Amino acid sequence: MPRAKADGVELEYDSFGDPADPPLLLIMGLATQMIGWPEGFCELLAGRGFHVTRFDNRDIGLSTQLDGAPAPDLMAIMAGDPSTAPYLLEDMARDAVAVLDALGAERAHIVGISMGGMIAQEVAIKHPDRMLSLCSIMSTTGDRAVGQPSQEALAAILLPPGTDRETAIERGVTVLKVISSPGYPPTEQWMREKTAAAYDRAHRPEGGARQFAAIVASADRTEALRGLAVPTVVIHGEDDRLVDVSGGKATAAAIPGAELVLLPGLGHDLPEALWPVFADAIGRNAARAA
Repeated sequence: MPRAKADGVELEYDSFGDPADPPLLLIMGLATQMIGWPEGFCELLAGRGFHVTRFDNRDIGLSTQLDGAPAPDLMAIMAGDPSTAPYLLEDMARDAVAVLDALGAERAHIVGISMGGMIAQEVAIKHPDRMLSLCSIMSTTGDRAVGQPSQEALAAILLPPGTDRETAIERGVTVLKVISSPGYPPTEQWMREKTAAAYDRAHRPEGGARQFAAIVASADRTEALRGLAVPTVVIHGEDDRLVDVSGGKATAAAIPGAELVLLPGLGHDLPEALWPVFADAIGRNAARAA
């Protein structure tokens, strides 16, 4: 697969659809590889007239792993000292721009989910000339008063990584059972296949801790979001236990003219039954950019 280069890291990516179509960049969330964007969903978006690209964020999947970096002190970071965070969300936003550079895309429609939504917001703030439209899914503004996880969800994502394939899959299934959509519950087999595929492709859990540090160490974006002038749609599940729906509401309230799409029964995942709803919202928002 092709790779983009930025700030000393290389980023694995792949694409779907006609390169002559408008570019659409998908940014995935915390500790999740680009295959978290299902191929079927990417093909659906490509069928709507986009050249779709997904990529592994730094420290996950087949992109550069920063294993030589010191371990972040999460307690100190949460207490207000970000000095041990090896990078911030704005660095990850530059990674996204580097993927656009590798594609030869001057501007793109950018869609981010969870941490990816935070990164997409950073692209809109720091690199507005590279963005055609913004879609922030299941994300938040960085204001700690909103978008916080439930205690059960926080405990799940902070579980220690598995020591082998079997225990890693069990951990992944445990997390999915907590955060998946109660209105569109996945089957046990699907959860096991999903976590097994991620393990077999690239299992490097230490990167997830560094990504989490980047989230916590990055500043509140609320005031910067108020200055955006880009067509924006914010999508959030009303039953999201990992990023509370207040995060999506705050994001939409901060960005001038943003459309807010709230979906009952949706948790913190991409159930196939709702793919057309996501695609419709993304396409509708992209049309505003035209």
